[in-house]
Amino acid sequence: MKIDRRSFLSLGLGAAAGTALTPLPWKLTDDLSIWTQMWPWTPVPQDGETTYVNSACAICPGGCGITVRKVEDRAIKIEGMDGHPVNDGGICPLGLSGLQLLYGPRRIKSPMKKENGKWVKISWKEAIAVVSDQIDALRKNGEAQAIGCISGLRKGTTSQLLERFLLSLGSPNYMSIPSSYDAYELAVSRMHGRRMTAGIDAEESNFILSFGSGVIEGWWSPVRMIRAHSVWKEKKAKLVQMEARLSNTAAQADKWIPVNPGAEAALAMGIAAVIVKESLYDKAFVENYSRGFEEFRNMLLDAYSPDKAASITGVPSSVIESLARDFAGASRPVALYGRGNGSQPGTLFEAMAVHALNAIVGAVNRPGGVWAVEQTDDNDWPAIQMDEIAKKGLKSPRIDGLDPGSEKDPGSLVSRFSELAVSGEYPLKALFIAGANPCYSFPDSNAVKAAFEKIPFIVSFSSYMDETVEYASLVLPNHTYLERYEDVPAPRGMGKPVRGITRPVVSPLYNTRNTGDAVIELAGKIGGSVAESFPWGDYETCLQETFGEEWGTLEEEGFTSDSDFSPRSWEEAFKEDSGKFNFASAGFLDSVREIVPEGDDGSYPLILVPYDTLRLSGGYIGDPPFVIKTVEDTVLKKRDSFVEVNPETAGKIGVKNGGYATLSTPKGQVKVRVNHYDGIKPGVIAMPRGLGHGGTDEYLAEKGVNVNELIGPIPDPQSGFDGAWGIRAKLTRA
Repeated sequence: MKIDRRSFLSLGLGAAAGTALTPLPWKLTDDLSIWTQMWPWTPVPQDGETTYVNSACAICPGGCGITVRKVEDRAIKIEGMDGHPVNDGGICPLGLSGLQLLYGPRRIKSPMKKENGKWVKISWKEAIAVVSDQIDALRKNGEAQAIGCISGLRKGTTSQLLERFLLSLGSPNYMSIPSSYDAYELAVSRMHGRRMTAGIDAEESNFILSFGSGVIEGWWSPVRMIRAHSVWKEKKAKLVQMEARLSNTAAQADKWIPVNPGAEAALAMGIAAVIVKESLYDKAFVENYSRGFEEFRNMLLDAYSPDKAASITGVPSSVIESLARDFAGASRPVALYGRGNGSQPGTLFEAMAVHALNAIVGAVNRPGGVWAVEQTDDNDWPAIQMDEIAKKGLKSPRIDGLDPGSEKDPGSLVSRFSELAVSGEYPLKALFIAGANPCYSFPDSNAVKAAFEKIPFIVSFSSYMDETVEYASLVLPNHTYLERYEDVPAPRGMGKPVRGITRPVVSPLYNTRNTGDAVIELAGKIGGSVAESFPWGDYETCLQETFGEEWGTLEEEGFTSDSDFSPRSWEEAFKEDSGKFNFASAGFLDSVREIVPEGDDGSYPLILVPYDTLRLSGGYIGDPPFVIKTVEDTVLKKRDSFVEVNPETAGKIGVKNGGYATLSTPKGQVKVRVNHYDGIKPGVIAMPRGLGHGGTDEYLAEKGVNVNELIGPIPDPQSGFDGAWGIRAKLTRA
């Protein structure tokens, strides 16, 4: 594919931005980072004693350790913590600009109640009373199951307290937002026959097949993976990136394989088919520690021969064969699952296909491969006390249709929430939101907003004025991560046990409260068995009792880690016949293997795919001013979003580079500008996540288009997760 000079320069700059996130280059920009403190709303600190506090970054699930420099009680600089097992001194742009989240104008400064469409400040005492009265009324009316919660994470004590709170009330409707890590964890659990968590021993790999995983776009644990990428460069490990768009990761890879969007699973199976056909697989693992291999082999040879895989993926059969031989011949290979930064779950079939590919080359529980580790309980809290109201409410079905406790249970299917809420099939009367911004970050966000309009009482724990807060009835603002205690679980994909902790680096600036404390106080106000389920006086006491002897190390070092940890050997992990790795596990061989994007190709001849970039936060916290100012003018110019279009496709449509166009999908229509980009397959167009915020923040609001308004969820028949990877689209001259 031809890459012109302009595209090459753009790719070079983008790739440089990605690799600049290794520890050394960011430390060389210390002087430059001073300007990030010179915004009009940021006071200049007085002279005084300088101190340093070790803590953890909680902006994303990356789990990085940070060191914060202070003058008196004012934090003036954040940098990566040296020696931390996740990031070892490195930091990403979002983490670097965390002080703007602490001191910025988006902060919610006190509890607020909406009255006649306007926000009114209230006291914490009044706020707690309003919530407890609403909950009491629902419980007395036999509607405990009509209370729900959406949380950004499913691990850590805060999310566990929220789930415990709902269960004690009598509601099964605690929902967390899944990612590709959850889908991969579910695939690993099913193929290993018991609940497992997955770790990638990335630093020790020497041949990496990435099925669209944005290694330098923030995949799973951003700084850790950028550091791993630097290690690969140093020891000449080979990275092969397979995706429809030439991302920064693809530009920095040893080889980029353009693949039809949505065909990553078929490509993994095609590679596996060659390995099996040519007997390149690890015979010791397959013959002694696995079962179902013959069924798996038959499916591969029948449906994914190189020619058949080529027709599905658009990758020549010769390339598939070459990849298979190189991957099987490497001493420490690993295949990565999860497109972009991994925030979207994807399908169980694709996750299983990638994990099966790792298994047939013996890359499971081996150095440089995938480590499957049995899940353990995070705490030994006392049993939840339940009154008759709670027991009755918990007999109700979940809003997402899951069967709690089932071995096939993926945890929660929050993507079903908006459809059921709008239909009235399962009406919620009260909803708590913590660490999430579903009205912005969920696919088909306009439908999510319609669902929120039908819920009478919504409580947000957000620290910031975001899109979801606009639909709330009440806000109980959380401290920022620089003002509170909170445990930070091991980041996604970390094979070795690591736990960090955020600590109050500065005293709370406003009348905010730790969400953990708010939940404990709410339980106490409701009283009875609900209060009995929360025996701690406050959240800090809960943390101390939960972690016991580990608490001292967390306080002193900012993290705990078992550097000598290694996964169980094949002999130990697969010693029983029933415990052998299962190539023919339920939901794999008989699963739906392709998710067809929404829309018909007659009305919508193109495919729109969203992509991730480290410069744009697509999660519940939007970009601070420092980061939004780094976005390229081929992505965002003033208030205009750009859509990437291959010049061949643009020529057929008649849209000029830099010109305006109308982008339509089955979910909506927006005005965009066009960026001719050779690094994307013809017929495919792309837009980034992280733009198009609402609100009043002059640095972020009304800039660009929220791509989530243009795409919708498609349930994976096997897991129920959102399996959509794109949507059909049309582009016309404006």
